[in-house]
Amino acid sequence: MDRETRRVFLIIMDGVGIGALPDAAEYGDEGANSLLHCSEKVGGLSLPCLDRLGLVRIAARKGAAAERNPSAHFGVMQPASWGKDTLTGHWELMGLILSDPFPTFPEGLPRTILDAFRSKTGWDPLGGHPASGTEIIETLGPEHLASGRPIVYTSADSVFQVAAHLDKFSLEALYRICEDAREVTDPYGIARVIARPFSGSPGRFYRTGGRKDFALLPPGQTLLDVLDEGGIPVLGIGKIRDIFTGRGVPRSLPAADNREGLGRLREAVKELPAGLVFINLNDFDTVYGHRRNAEGYATALRELDDALPALLEGMRAGDLLVLTADHGCDPTHRGTDHTREFVPLLVYTACGTKGTSLGLRSSFADLAATLAEAFAVPWASPGESFFGCLEAD
Repeated sequence: MDRETRRVFLIIMDGVGIGALPDAAEYGDEGANSLLHCSEKVGGLSLPCLDRLGLVRIAARKGAAAERNPSAHFGVMQPASWGKDTLTGHWELMGLILSDPFPTFPEGLPRTILDAFRSKTGWDPLGGHPASGTEIIETLGPEHLASGRPIVYTSADSVFQVAAHLDKFSLEALYRICEDAREVTDPYGIARVIARPFSGSPGRFYRTGGRKDFALLPPGQTLLDVLDEGGIPVLGIGKIRDIFTGRGVPRSLPAADNREGLGRLREAVKELPAGLVFINLNDFDTVYGHRRNAEGYATALRELDDALPALLEGMRAGDLLVLTADHGCDPTHRGTDHTREFVPLLVYTACGTKGTSLGLRSSFADLAATLAEAFAVPWASPGESFFGCLEAD
């Protein structure tokens, strides 16, 4: 198959880790295992399609079904970069390895940043400390409604989050403040500024759609840049475009949740003539993992498993369907942070090859090198391609 007709569908199961990395203790994540602990918490988790693809061969799980002859190639990946955040994981998957972690603020956002935000926007913000997003709007929401002052906060990730009630700020106004915050935080290397709109009344506040990430520019070339320069179509679904600040993602479709994202992916499988479709399924992480909701996390995994057969049926000869993750987010672990974990790697080829082991990959960048070879574009960045394993009988 040539590059003009190649199709790759890359699904990021955001926050679906499969076991603590050797250095997890340095992050306070020793013993983390998102998939295993979720399955134990809910009394067993049946994922028949994922197991047929090979998930059972690479990840322990209560309720897993034995599969001796997986239909997909299967392996495990570990990051070469420091950190356990969204940008670090996604950038490395696209071949950009970071040697230094993004800054975090466990004691709260520095006064210098808050003063710069105040000077730039004209708003004296509420908050400024590390917090759960749902908890801080309950705590500071009434004062926000009374004063109009935006709520800012951080977390264990490298983020500057801005929450505002839609009765006080339109989405456009909130985005403008976040653009100003992005300019303010650039010198500090903060990974993401995140707009967090919400609605409701005291005691009944809730987040709405319209979340938007304003990411730091990738400091080097990614596979998406190379594909775009090589004339390979790239479609991002969900927050992919935000993660890469639009670079290498000329076409993007929003997705309010996993269900909408999977619906858009089904349409792409039916209609896309060629190129890469790159989708982030964020509910595992944002809606369930951070909130330590194992039942919801399990439900989201079942919904993905239920959606996969239709996607696989739509594959044509030479297509690749890749499932992996960017980090863990163990819904049973202490705290509300991501967890430093290995991630699964499942690669289905619609050409009848037998599923084989891809082993332990020493960098997420192996995926970038593989996709570069699949699309026949030049690749001199990190990563060891396993494309030859996909074509072997």
